[in-house]
Amino acid sequence: MIRERLLGDHFALIKMPHYPYVASSQARKRKRYRGHKAVIGVGGNIGDVLRRFEHLYWYLRRSKSVTLIRSSSILRNPPFGYLDQADFYNTVLLLSTALTPRELLRYLLRVEKRFGRKRSIKDGPRTLDLDIIFYDDIQIDTKTLKIPHPDWMNRESVLIPMKYLKGRR
Repeated sequence: MIRERLLGDHFALIKMPHYPYVASSQARKRKRYRGHKAVIGVGGNIGDVLRRFEHLYWYLRRSKSVTLIRSSSILRNPPFGYLDQADFYNTVLLLSTALTPRELLRYLLRVEKRFGRKRSIKDGPRTLDLDIIFYDDIQIDTKTLKIPHPDWMNRESVLIPMKYLKGRR
């Protein structure tokens, strides 16, 4: 069941069976938490994005590389940067992992590719976008990886779902 609640003129909050999600105590017992925590921003605006997010949930649940701890509700919001495209759907995930930040980035890029991501123009349409927003409390600033994600605090597509990551609302 999908429920949508409008948040002003340009935003809507969407709840689905696994968005928001909090791992149960049984799930925590079955799958050990790894040493590092990462917040991942998820977005997309091509095709059936909500269905793709459900597939992503199950893909991550079966993954040996990460453990899904929580997901936020999904935000439908207008694009930024390149504006001539459909609205985006965004959510954030809290994962635990034993992967280093660079290994996690490579893993996420492989997941994007598996879900049909093709890179064309900056801020353009995409099937799935996975960004590391935070990784523990570390800071990295290299050509290929910046943690925390640059401008996360200026993007409603991150801020609003982060608000809903902490608890079910």
